[in-house]
Amino acid sequence: MRYLVKAKLKLAQSKRLLQSIDNGTLGRGSIAGDEYLHNMNEARVNQEGVATWIECCFCDPPLAEERPYWEEYFDLLSVKDAHSRRNCRHENGTEPWACCDCDCTQRLEEKLRGQGESFLKRLLRQDRHVSSSSSASS
Repeated sequence: MRYLVKAKLKLAQSKRLLQSIDNGTLGRGSIAGDEYLHNMNEARVNQEGVATWIECCFCDPPLAEERPYWEEYFDLLSVKDAHSRRNCRHENGTEPWACCDCDCTQRLEEKLRGQGESFLKRLLRQDRHVSSSSSASS
C-alpha cells in the first residue's frame, strides 16, 4: 500500500540526517532497504517546513518497520493512505505484493513534485548556510 507521510524534521537532527543520506546509511538494518534514500530524494517540503513523501509499506499498522528509523529524525505528523485501497491490487487481493512493481508511486510522486520544493535541496541549502555561518564566526 502507498502512504502519504507528512513529517517535521527535528532541527537537532538535520546534520545527522544529511550525513546518513550522504553516506547511504539511512535505514540501514531495515527490511525496507534503499526505500529510505529514495523517499528523501523524492520528498517535498512546504513553507512551514513540513516534509511530504510517498512510502510503500506492507506493514500492519502502516510503517511499523520504518517508524523507528523515521522517528530518529522526524516528528511524524500523519501517515495516511495515498490512494484508495480498493484501487490497490495488493490490498484488494487481485495481485499480492503488487506495490513492488506498480506505477502508483511514480504517478503520486510526479503529482507531489508540483508542491513545495525538494526537501533534500532545502536541507543541503540550510546545511551550507549553517556551515558558512559557523566558518565566518570562527
